[in-house]
Amino acid sequence: MRENWDTYSSISVEALAEKVLADITSGMDDDGVDALCGSAIENCPEAADLTPSDRASLRRLVFCTLRRELEILQDYADDPSVTEIMVNGKDDIFLEHGGRIEKAPVHFESRERLMRVIQRIAAEVGREMNDLNPIVDARLSDGSRVNAVNSNIAINGPILTIRKFNKSRMSMSDLIRQGDISPEAAEFLRKVVKSGYNIFVSGGTSSGKTTLLNILSDMIPPEERLIVIEDSAELQIRSHDNVVRLEARNANAQGKGEVSIRDLIRTSLRMRPDRIIVGEVRGGEVVDMLAAMSTGHDGSLSTGHANSPAGMLLRLETLFLAASGFPLDAVRGQIAGAIDLFVHLARTSDGHRRVVEISEVAGYENGVIRLNTLFEYYPGEGLRAVGSGLVNTAKLRLAGEL
Repeated sequence: MRENWDTYSSISVEALAEKVLADITSGMDDDGVDALCGSAIENCPEAADLTPSDRASLRRLVFCTLRRELEILQDYADDPSVTEIMVNGKDDIFLEHGGRIEKAPVHFESRERLMRVIQRIAAEVGREMNDLNPIVDARLSDGSRVNAVNSNIAINGPILTIRKFNKSRMSMSDLIRQGDISPEAAEFLRKVVKSGYNIFVSGGTSSGKTTLLNILSDMIPPEERLIVIEDSAELQIRSHDNVVRLEARNANAQGKGEVSIRDLIRTSLRMRPDRIIVGEVRGGEVVDMLAAMSTGHDGSLSTGHANSPAGMLLRLETLFLAASGFPLDAVRGQIAGAIDLFVHLARTSDGHRRVVEISEVAGYENGVIRLNTLFEYYPGEGLRAVGSGLVNTAKLRLAGEL
């Protein structure tokens, strides 16, 4: 949008926008507003020495400030090569391109302007951002994930982070072509998803968990009924018609109206689900999710943050203990009886988000949950089969996939 802010940083985009706003008539379309932006710049003495390229960039900034949801961030949101936008207060904006982070040559003129963008995004999904509600998780109209933190708890805030929605939804073929999974592992996942294995996708932030969950959902038989539960809706379930999508809701300023992931999982059990898909487990909902997985809802899917399948097991234990107060032995037995497989993703040094491990929960003995590693990633070799193969094959046999 703007190659060099310093060439005209003394020009107030907001002041130009206010001048244009005064001339906008009812029903004026985008072309009309854009023409007014051009006229305002032509009549701005401070813009007299700008190059044609800078004038075009400034005109675009003024237009986006008036007519686009994200204002000066809009062109970055529209750029398919940008995967993440990180706003650290009004002055520091960073972009992720192909796994690399760089600073953007733009900034907001005031905290108030940035706050207006955040509050507009939050209002679109019925949420609030203010001193009483300083943290907001929301989404853009295209499904991109948004997190915002108010300046009363972020020293250099407000903070805005946008995880871009991939408009061209990836498929398993794309992952194979990019070398992010092997054909053998992809075929294994197709079989176990179809056969109703309960699968937990683990990985760090921005490792590709949601992308893989979307891809795995394509492998579920199309006649099955899916209940999709998320904190903020972002999954793209396109291969099924019989889908119910549920989204959690925060409490309002009066502390009322909250609907938690736990509430949604519980009510989903009364909706005759064949499979339950929970976008991410990170709290007490682990109790209800594992209960669903171990009481007849085979083939359920979920994700969680962890550095390895073993780390995900430990995190699930911790979350379960904190929410239930059950004895550790009972918690581990519940986990081992509910989850069949872990699929772990990581971002490698080349910027790729890859499947780096697939492990089976092979049983629970002497207080220890045993993991059987089936596939493991080796630099230079890719993801390859290891060990003696899947131990628990009953579901494969019942589905005719063995």
